[in-house]
Amino acid sequence: MDAASHPPVPPSRALNVAVDCAAKLLDTRPAEALAHAEEILTKAPGLPPAELVAAQALRRLGQPDAALSRLAALARRQPNVPALLWEIAQAASDTGDSAQAIAALERLVRQQAGVASGWFRLARELRKVGRNDQAWRADLSGIHASSRDRDLLEAAVAMNEGCLDDAAAILDARLGRLPDDPAAARLLGEIHWRRGDMSTALILVERAVATAPGFDLARDFLIRLLLQNNRLTDALAHADILAQSPLDNPGYALLRASVLVRLGDQAQAAAIYEGLLAQKPDQPQLWQNFGHALKTLGRQADAIHAYRQAVRYLPTMGEAWWSLANLKTVKLDAADIAVMEQALSMLAPEEAARSADIFHLHFSLGKALEDARDYAASFGHYDRGNRLRRSLLSYDADEFAAEVKATEACFTAAFLTRMGKGGAAAPDPVFVVGLPRSGSTLVEQILSSHSQVEGTMELPEMMIIASRLQSRIDEGEFPDFSTMIASLTPADRQRLGEEYIDRTRVHRQSDKPRFIDKMPNNWQHVGLIRLILPNAKIIDARRHPMGCCFSGWKQHFARGQAFTYDLSEIGRYYRDYVALMSAFDAAAPGHVHRVHYEHMVADTPGEVARLLDYLGLPFEEACLAFWRTERAVRTASSEQVRQPIFTDGVDHWRHFAPWLGPLEEALGPEIEAYPA
Repeated sequence: MDAASHPPVPPSRALNVAVDCAAKLLDTRPAEALAHAEEILTKAPGLPPAELVAAQALRRLGQPDAALSRLAALARRQPNVPALLWEIAQAASDTGDSAQAIAALERLVRQQAGVASGWFRLARELRKVGRNDQAWRADLSGIHASSRDRDLLEAAVAMNEGCLDDAAAILDARLGRLPDDPAAARLLGEIHWRRGDMSTALILVERAVATAPGFDLARDFLIRLLLQNNRLTDALAHADILAQSPLDNPGYALLRASVLVRLGDQAQAAAIYEGLLAQKPDQPQLWQNFGHALKTLGRQADAIHAYRQAVRYLPTMGEAWWSLANLKTVKLDAADIAVMEQALSMLAPEEAARSADIFHLHFSLGKALEDARDYAASFGHYDRGNRLRRSLLSYDADEFAAEVKATEACFTAAFLTRMGKGGAAAPDPVFVVGLPRSGSTLVEQILSSHSQVEGTMELPEMMIIASRLQSRIDEGEFPDFSTMIASLTPADRQRLGEEYIDRTRVHRQSDKPRFIDKMPNNWQHVGLIRLILPNAKIIDARRHPMGCCFSGWKQHFARGQAFTYDLSEIGRYYRDYVALMSAFDAAAPGHVHRVHYEHMVADTPGEVARLLDYLGLPFEEACLAFWRTERAVRTASSEQVRQPIFTDGVDHWRHFAPWLGPLEEALGPEIEAYPA
């Protein structure tokens, strides 16, 4: 068909096509877009679409005042066109006229409440003029509008079905079109978190919060990510902001309390729990959290009351029962035993879903029956609790032993000599290492009673550094542990040591020159500590292998310590520990000071004097009256170190000797060799 056969294009349609062509040039060639729009206006003066394109082009060319003048004239004729209101808002914002921008955006969101971008733009303008509460609510309205967006819904469904690549593709494409979309950034951050890519997840979620500071769910998620990365100061800063949300959400106060607990500020956390309970006292989880904080602060009677309230409101709450039993100084009576046994019966049909409550109840009944001197029944409950807990954990004793062997083979005397000087010179850290339940909390409390030593808590920083180094082997950068460690230059070691000092500073609440890191598992890293913190002190708290391992086995730990839930595995772990520490003693004689629990009990003044001499500190009487020192103690021994040393626990394991054959066999010669 030739051209003459086509019907003529109507003028209005031709103009529309011309306007569309001009509009397509706005983002890449705004000057050409303006020229086309002006040409159209010579043919059709005042044509609204062409006037709008001209104003949009002027704003992109850095002439917002000229753009605003044309938009104002257009608005007098068509005051409620959404695209026009949006453009007026942007031009007014560019001129610094936030009041006019806000007025336009408020009219826009009244018309199009389901369009998220209008709300987010309104929030930014409100924030500029200090109307922060209204800005926060505008962000929340924007997120609410986003919840109905088809792309985001499709991506969320794909993510929840495990199709992470499909979900990520949808969101990557969306952020390519809309880079300032906070909902898409947060959702993509969660996908990367589920993939295990924590660094990208943090970048995306931080971007979402920066774009929409009132996006509460994104900030909540960001705080949890920061906690996982041990960025506690940052987490607290965001928790402080979230607590000011106009939404009345008690969960935000709870999250802030959990950050404070991690920072060691139990008093502030307890105040939050107390305030929430005053409003709603029938919350067992709140009572339990309150009890944890009170226990750590040494308010034992109040802690007991809190835990009692928790099980009053929820008798099947296993962790609250265990928290009560775990005070050590509390004895659960026959009535408590009856309630716990009834709770176990009630939970039996839900074992898979309520396994945590069930194993906590078994540990609690084990402690109650142990106090009642029914050792056979006590062991039965401890055994069932441990078996159930072990079934839920991933731990490979052979793999762990191989890692210890590799460490032992690396840190020889010749290797340490060859590595030479290096690391951070700071003498501040005092590491107390060993197995849990070895008397390390007692050592910490004694030292924390000294005027020059601050007790902190079990700090994860050294384990984080070690894990990061290990990942270089796992990712194939180095063939083995020794090669990786040998690659560390003096500058590398100094940087790592300084990183440890910097990361632990947040836990130090005084200006005392020394501080204690009581993470027991750091025995695995004594060689690394020597390389990156050569002036740090290391104290190895050790206890009779049968007593230490049995005490650890009948203790349920809030986290970590996966080796403690099987008698054979904890015995093997003890042997691995002794072997590595012995090898390091041979490689660096005198670098580690050993404290045997039984010796400390038998001769406290002598052992304390030797301990302080190793640290180069003058003797202080307060170290002998350590139970009078008021400080937060977070470990299972928190109540025991608030009273003078007692000898009852030294050989307590013998009551259970008939059932400890697997432990005795696993420990082998270590039993007879102790304490040598």
